[in-house]
Amino acid sequence: MKLQLSAPVFVLRQRARQLARSDGIPLHQALDILAREEGYSRWSLLVRRHPAKPAQRILAAMQPGEMLLLAARPAQGKTLLALDLLAEALAEGRAAYFFTLEYNAPDVARALRELGKEAVAQALHFDNSDDISAPYVIDALQGAPSGSLVVIDYLQVLDLDRRKPPIEEQIVALKRFAAARQINVVLISQVHQGYELSEQALPTLNDVRKPNPFDIGLFDQACFMHAGRVELTSLAHP
Repeated sequence: MKLQLSAPVFVLRQRARQLARSDGIPLHQALDILAREEGYSRWSLLVRRHPAKPAQRILAAMQPGEMLLLAARPAQGKTLLALDLLAEALAEGRAAYFFTLEYNAPDVARALRELGKEAVAQALHFDNSDDISAPYVIDALQGAPSGSLVVIDYLQVLDLDRRKPPIEEQIVALKRFAAARQINVVLISQVHQGYELSEQALPTLNDVRKPNPFDIGLFDQACFMHAGRVELTSLAHP
C-alpha cells in the first residue's frame, strides 16, 4: 500500500475517465483499475485512505476578496479542479458561480458526477454566454453575497473580441469588484506550449500565456499544475 499517490485523487479520477472512454469500460471498473495501480484493491479504499484534496487546501488559503490564477497545460485537470473548488465552496454554504466559454451544462454535470458532487449541480450558478467578459461578470454578480466563489474559464479569451476592454483593464475591474464585495475570483489560465520543452517540474509565472500583455501581479495567488502536482504560490507584495 502506497503512503503517497502518484497523482492527486482528482487527477486519478480524470485518468480513469479517459481509460473508460478509450477501452469502452464502465467508469467504476476504470476507477478500480487505477486504484490497483496505486496499491489498493478498490477505488473506495483509495479514497478512504487519501481524503485530503487540493481544492480544500486552496480554499483554506484564500482570504476574502482575493483573486487566484489557476494555470496548467491542456489535459492537466485544471477545469476539474476549478469545479471541485466550486463544489467545496457550496458544501461550505457559500454561493458559487461558473462562467465558461468552453463548457456546456451537460459537460459540467458530467464532471461534477465524476467528482461525486452531482448533488450540488442545481445550486451552481452556470453561465456560458458568448458575451462573458469582466463587465458582463460584474453585472451578473451584483446580487452575489460576500464569500461567494467565482470561476472564470478562461483568462486568455476574455478580450479576443476587440469590442471588449483590454485584458489588464478587465483584471483590474475584477480585482476591485472582488475586494469591494469580499468574494473570491479564480481565473483559469493557459500555459505556453514552450513549457513542455523545459525541464521544470511545474510551470511558473513566466510560462503563463499572454497573447495580450497584463500585469500578473494583479493576482493575489497562483496555482500551477502538471503531471499530478499542484502547487499554490502567494503573489502578495511585501
